[in-house]
Amino acid sequence: MDLQLLWFVLIALLWTGYLVLEGFDFGVGMLMSVLPRGSREERETERRLLVNTIGPVWDGNEVWLITAGGATFAAFPEWYATMFSGFYVPLLLILVALILRGVAFEYRGKIADRAWARRCDVGIQVGSWVPAVLWGVAFGNLVRGVLLDADHQYVGGFWALLNPFALLGGLTTLVLFLLHGAVFVALKTDGAIRHRARRAAGVLAVAAVAVAGAWAVWAQVAYSVTWTWAAVAVAAAALLGVVVANARGREGWAFTLSATAIVAAVVLIFGSMYPDVMPGLPGGESLSVAEASSTPYTLTIMTWVAVFLTPLVLLYQGWTYWVFRRRLSTRHIPAPAGLSWRKVRDAAFGHDGGAAVRPTDLTAP
Repeated sequence: MDLQLLWFVLIALLWTGYLVLEGFDFGVGMLMSVLPRGSREERETERRLLVNTIGPVWDGNEVWLITAGGATFAAFPEWYATMFSGFYVPLLLILVALILRGVAFEYRGKIADRAWARRCDVGIQVGSWVPAVLWGVAFGNLVRGVLLDADHQYVGGFWALLNPFALLGGLTTLVLFLLHGAVFVALKTDGAIRHRARRAAGVLAVAAVAVAGAWAVWAQVAYSVTWTWAAVAVAAAALLGVVVANARGREGWAFTLSATAIVAAVVLIFGSMYPDVMPGLPGGESLSVAEASSTPYTLTIMTWVAVFLTPLVLLYQGWTYWVFRRRLSTRHIPAPAGLSWRKVRDAAFGHDGGAAVRPTDLTAP
């Protein structure tokens, strides 16, 4: 039972890392159509600036999701099977959105064409808005409970997942990630866009206090245990602290406090679920930590692997953030690089109008 509880906590920590780190990625992606201002060229430069703020780290942040899924599969295989089959449609939509977002990030700068850049921007934004909402819907249902049969199979159907509590949970993660992204942009950039991000963060912080506060109190009163009131209090204090720190221009503190609010939300979610991994609704069954767990031998091996590898991963990711810690501004953004559509066509179909296209031309700088 000690190892089962340990891995339940470790999976909660993995989700915490993912939501904190990928949360500001989602926020930056969603703000790409909000923060840029000025002429068409100036807006394009500022959009490229926003992409560059998360460019070195966004794919590393997604590794936390892969690790959380893999750990769930190994430590609690029945939880994994029940959740991924029952939540198949929303998880599929999240996966498609993340793929679209990743492709848009990687290929946005490959072709020097405004229409191509706009399409990639749409991909980045859709790939950020969809997961930002659906993760909250999914976790809202895990707190509220789902309808399981005697074999621990989800039998509630897709539309049952779109209940008011879960939808408010989706709105909560949406607002929290928007706030987290705005604070990150203010922390990571300089110039006019930094000040616009701070103004946006001030508005979003107030919205987060209202929306997240309503969801957290609902979750606590209806579905949680007494000790998780502490998580609700920490989240409320952190969000109020974001309002104050952002107004004073203390961007580092504002970012730390917005991350703290997300951490407190994860504590509330997993604290509400325990001792179940999938609480049940009246008339159905629940899936407990003990029922979903792997064998003690499997958990023991996983624990030793985690003890040796986790510090290395944390050191490497911390080093990555340290290397890319400097602020960016539009003066750091060079002229657009990449091939035009004409050169792509000529290289693909073997006619270049008299100008040879070398293979090296197809490699973006």
